[in-house]
Amino acid sequence: MGGGSEQAQALWYVGPGKAEIRAETVPPPNAAEVRVRAIASALSRGTERLIFSGLVPESEYDRMRAPFMGGAFPFPVKYGYAMVGRVEEGPAELKNRLCFALYPHQTVFNLAGENLVPLPDGLPAERAVLAANMETALNATWDAEAEKAQRITVVGAGVLGLLVARLCVKLGRTVALVDIDRSRAEVARKLGIAFATPDAAPADCDLVIHTSASEAGLATALRLAAFEATVLELSWYGAKEVRVPLGAAFHSQRLKLVSSQVGHIAPSHRATWTHRRRLEEALRLLDDPALDALFAPPVAFCDLPKKLPDILNPTSGVLCQLIRYN
Repeated sequence: MGGGSEQAQALWYVGPGKAEIRAETVPPPNAAEVRVRAIASALSRGTERLIFSGLVPESEYDRMRAPFMGGAFPFPVKYGYAMVGRVEEGPAELKNRLCFALYPHQTVFNLAGENLVPLPDGLPAERAVLAANMETALNATWDAEAEKAQRITVVGAGVLGLLVARLCVKLGRTVALVDIDRSRAEVARKLGIAFATPDAAPADCDLVIHTSASEAGLATALRLAAFEATVLELSWYGAKEVRVPLGAAFHSQRLKLVSSQVGHIAPSHRATWTHRRRLEEALRLLDDPALDALFAPPVAFCDLPKKLPDILNPTSGVLCQLIRYN
């Protein structure tokens, strides 16, 4: 295939609250691989904050592995799954194409062509870093059977909550987004979503989707659910123990508390959808300029180690941190 070895730079989480950029040699791609040069990636703030803080439970070490993760939990770990790059060496149908990959934060890498998904024509590379989040959001709407609901509330206005709410709006449903952070109201407005704080949130919703990863948020989600409604739990808590308020009206309201996780395709679509087809659909759904409102100003890859503590601080206000490689 041509090409030689190259020195790459990769982000590694090396201890609680510590990260560094390490050099590694990328060998010539073999016959099944292509060479990809990074254009942009994004931090998965919820998951990568748990990793950065050393809070991945030992019981979840295997399940938390990203597809092309380096190292092993708890540390050191090369982690990430929101990468967009350009194919520099590979077959004609991929060469020079912008592609999405579930790959960690690294300047250049080799990957089997089957693990790359070309971007649809016209989709900006930087917005495409949301593909993994959009795939999770899409799977959640399937798990929740959102198309059957009329009044939907999403509790938690992070990236995932905003994407889920946006998809539900596109289904033509009445959707409210609930968060304690009033600053998220402006982002919600740009996405065409009604915003409310928990004390002003609409009640009697036949579907409530919880994404805040907090006990208080889950309690709010249960409180807002109507009779025989579904509460879909989309949060990931890591090693944190969570108290669930199953008293009050939980039983008398005959509520359903359902989990959703992107590792498996929702049962309603499992017979006809593959993981690749779902990811391709997620990329198609990103053809939505309004979603650019989710991004914080980009940071340079080389500045990540010093900026990560601030970016991943829960009070930072960052939704999706975009990383640029040039």
